[in-house]
Amino acid sequence: MTDEETIASLRKQVADLTTLVKGVVPRSALWVPPDTAIGPNCNIAPSVQFMSAEDRRITVGARTTIYRGAEITGPVSIGSGCLVNRDGYIRSNTTIGDNVMIGPFVRLVTDSHELGPSAKRGGANKWPPIVIGDGTWIGASVTVLGGVTIGKGCVIAAGAVVVHDIPDNSLAGGVPAKVIKKLVS
Repeated sequence: MTDEETIASLRKQVADLTTLVKGVVPRSALWVPPDTAIGPNCNIAPSVQFMSAEDRRITVGARTTIYRGAEITGPVSIGSGCLVNRDGYIRSNTTIGDNVMIGPFVRLVTDSHELGPSAKRGGANKWPPIVIGDGTWIGASVTVLGGVTIGKGCVIAAGAVVVHDIPDNSLAGGVPAKVIKKLVS
């Protein structure tokens, strides 16, 4: 193939792709699976992905806002008056109380494995629950691992990795997260 033929072929490919792209439109309406229940007066971005099934329901309480890019895999329960900021990642067996604020890029990860033999350490799957108490604020880029309960009225500092329970009305931060001080209730 000559240089002119190669250039002509590339121009045709670009023209074909341009035609295809012109037909693509962003999703403008939220798709809610049948096994997801959304309370009244919620504000949920169209790009939020709900992954639920009959045995993996997702419930979202009234007046909750979920920003773009969030991915939620049931079973999950989110209370009323909550905020899940952009790109939140919420996995199975997570319960979030009322009036909880979750910062951007927060990961609530319940997926784990049993410890397997040396040939394959990642054994059988398990999903230990995460529970977040009413009124808690979880800062940006926090990771909470399965099996953790964060009490009511807590603040988890940005970037923390929470691997142990945090008692009510505590400020916690660090890797791994530790209680820094008790907050006034």
